[in-house]
Amino acid sequence: MASSYRGNPKDRNLPPKQPKVILENRFAFPPNRETLGATSYFIVGNAGNILIDCPAWNQTNQDFLQNQGGVQFLFLTHRGAIAKVREIQQTFNCQIIIQEQEAYLLPKLSVTPFQHQFTFSNQQIQALWTPGHSPGSSCLYDPSLGGILFTGRHLLPDNQGHPTPLRTSKTFHWKRQLASVQQLLETLKDKPLEYLCPGANTGLLRGQGVIQQAYHHLTQLNLTPS
Repeated sequence: MASSYRGNPKDRNLPPKQPKVILENRFAFPPNRETLGATSYFIVGNAGNILIDCPAWNQTNQDFLQNQGGVQFLFLTHRGAIAKVREIQQTFNCQIIIQEQEAYLLPKLSVTPFQHQFTFSNQQIQALWTPGHSPGSSCLYDPSLGGILFTGRHLLPDNQGHPTPLRTSKTFHWKRQLASVQQLLETLKDKPLEYLCPGANTGLLRGQGVIQQAYHHLTQLNLTPS
């Protein structure tokens, strides 16, 4: 996929940065130019490591993933997060999880599509369909460490570092996106949700790596379509 993201020209001759720890056994990769500067994440777990979206496919990231025990699952939050999926699956023989409306974008690959939810084996980690940004936009909920939500581009930080749905030229259906945020609040109201990990705009987090008090911030959103 073509990308208009160029990053900082001064960084182009530097060696790639290592993924960084944002929470225990949870890592964030540097923004990927191929996916318009998106941030990919990695969960290291006893029941299988989960890669969330596609990081830059360079030797630094490949070695990191190998050293952590490889990738058992590749979860794609939306169509814009698709990059070197074929190479990742060929390298790690991983299971690709994607919402069914966007599975057609991965022909000739072994894909596990889901409709509304998908539960990862023995981990209580769930993929949740949150359409709006794209038809198959989805989030990943991890109940560990007080509750973590990986949101792709469904929810992104604003200038204050608070999570919000953003309407852009690439938004598939704005009213549906707002309704999906409301549905998330309902789905997670009885579950812990302390942290949110957005799939882009992570520079607005000012080095924090995560958005804290995530559920509280979500309850403060105005979800009335304008």
